[in-house]
Amino acid sequence: MLISEAVHIWREPDGEYHIEWEASHPDTQVTVEPLAEGGRLDAHYSEPPGGRVRLSGLPLATRHFFRVRDQHGNEVLLPERRLGMQGTPNFRDFGGYRTADGRQVKWGYLYRSGQLASLSDQDLALLASLELDLVCDFRRTEEQQSDPSRLPTARPPRVASLPIVPGSNSRLLEEAEEHLGDPGAMFDFMVDINRDFAEGQADTYARMFREILAEEDARFLVHCAAGKDRTGFAAALVLLALGVPPEVVMQDYLLTGRYFRPEAEVERLRSKYDMDNLDVATILPMLEVHRDYLERALSVIADDYGSIEAYLAEALGVGPAELEKLRDRYLE
Repeated sequence: MLISEAVHIWREPDGEYHIEWEASHPDTQVTVEPLAEGGRLDAHYSEPPGGRVRLSGLPLATRHFFRVRDQHGNEVLLPERRLGMQGTPNFRDFGGYRTADGRQVKWGYLYRSGQLASLSDQDLALLASLELDLVCDFRRTEEQQSDPSRLPTARPPRVASLPIVPGSNSRLLEEAEEHLGDPGAMFDFMVDINRDFAEGQADTYARMFREILAEEDARFLVHCAAGKDRTGFAAALVLLALGVPPEVVMQDYLLTGRYFRPEAEVERLRSKYDMDNLDVATILPMLEVHRDYLERALSVIADDYGSIEAYLAEALGVGPAELEKLRDRYLE
């Protein structure tokens, strides 16, 4: 039998789709059908089904839904989670997850990504098809100015500038500089940055929620430069507010490890932060995601506030009324 929670779909920048699934028995027969409004789409299988299949030949300027079905009639209807953007590798929908009370976060409303300055024309067409209402930009002010986002010109989304400087705490920076060249120290630095997100950046994340709630039924995107740290904590807060279990939130956070290739970003980071003297091993912790990173932020919340609900209410201004509005809006 097809396991509905274990079906995963993503698109590569060249338009090739990957569909993976798990079943309760190895002999389960599974079919994959790409759908269009009013019918099905033609696609080309590049390998036979068998736990994983790849498809190509679908229109590039829109996202697609797929019907994945086993021979017993069990089926799921899902869109791609990672969209195949050429200019930003970590653009994805973070909806679709089940909440603790059995509801589901809507697809097509919650997105996360890295920078939007390098989007191709093909990317812009795909972005326009999402009909975003709001973009929350966590990049530093100078990044926003030097690398302005490319956004659709027809019906552009409203942009909320929410700059967060990772490690802006002076003590963190001093400690990191003392241990430059030590990968372990850089890993610890990234763990501490996530602590700072929960403690020192609460005002900015509180504003994020205000911006989201200010737009009726907003389809929104949260992003920073790489779409993994500042954005990862933002997406985690939204999912936790909607009632998604912490372990599922962690799974979404760690998906960046599948979609974002740290080795491809090393030279960009060296240039950006004047790190020519550092070797790859030292830089990689800044470009990776690890369970320890987000767990540090969540442990601070638990220690200081006792629960995520208390943190949302006391630190971020997201109390029962705001939670009800968010859940009415974004849960099926």
